[in-house]
Amino acid sequence: MPESSVPEPNVPGSGQRRFEDVAVGDRLPGLTLPLPVHRLVMAAGAGREFTATHHNDAYARANGAPSMYASAILLQGMWERALRDYIGLEGTIQAIRNFRMARFTPAGALVRVEGGVVAKERRAGRAVVEIELRTTADGVLTVGPGLAEVTLPERP
Repeated sequence: MPESSVPEPNVPGSGQRRFEDVAVGDRLPGLTLPLPVHRLVMAAGAGREFTATHHNDAYARANGAPSMYASAILLQGMWERALRDYIGLEGTIQAIRNFRMARFTPAGALVRVEGGVVAKERRAGRAVVEIELRTTADGVLTVGPGLAEVTLPERP
């Protein structure tokens, strides 16, 4: 994937998102990442993932999977990256709920994390935004929908 197609993180100085800037119905820019074998092997090594279905194609197929596939930790990391790109460095990820894998996210797929704002409110002195997230692999839903709760800084 060309470097220019990967969105730049939302960093201070480039427009930190604020609570007042967000409306129910807003869509996240999303995150698209290729899932080559190399990424699965590196993620398995980094996370000390000893389950061979995440880094050994023959083993995964012998155990009923169509091919080796992404682990829950790798996929949740993609959700966190999409959220961080949206909320910026001053936002906080409070919770991710209903992270459910609907089907395998196989090696070789083009993975996309998408989401949208479903609620926002001030709660206990915090500016809380709820975001629904989902993951697709080659256009097919593989994870979600789930819900993330984040906080955003407010304008002074």
